[in-house]
Amino acid sequence: MKTTVKIAIVLTLIIAVGAVMTVKYYNAPSRERATVGANSAAQDIAGSGTGLPKLIELGADKCVPCKMMAPILEELKNEYEGRLQVDFYDVWKDPSAGERFGIQVIPTQIFLNPDGNEIFRHVGFFSKDEIVAKWRQLGFEL
Repeated sequence: MKTTVKIAIVLTLIIAVGAVMTVKYYNAPSRERATVGANSAAQDIAGSGTGLPKLIELGADKCVPCKMMAPILEELKNEYEGRLQVDFYDVWKDPSAGERFGIQVIPTQIFLNPDGNEIFRHVGFFSKDEIVAKWRQLGFEL
């Protein structure tokens, strides 16, 4: 199978998941929608308090590309402990996390500097090597 066909299939899946997520959220009764409350991820998502650069993945534990990212995030969390904070937020379980960053497609990876400011965003599957290379490009030697 040609690379362009594979890429087209993955992009189609990502768009479909995003569409389902949007429809599911907006068709839910308002009492079922997550709101930004005192303990919501949206309030503490950017402020790590660790002084470390932070990688946030916004996805869902039932999303196929997100499942592919899970072992990569775990590797990054373990390998760069003390140098990089890695967090995952399930936007199907807590839509406020996605709303905080205007997420429309999952998975989305957001790179934050130690001050909590967004410095880069990527949508879709992102390999470990590409993530580490992007941090280097952004000036962070992990």
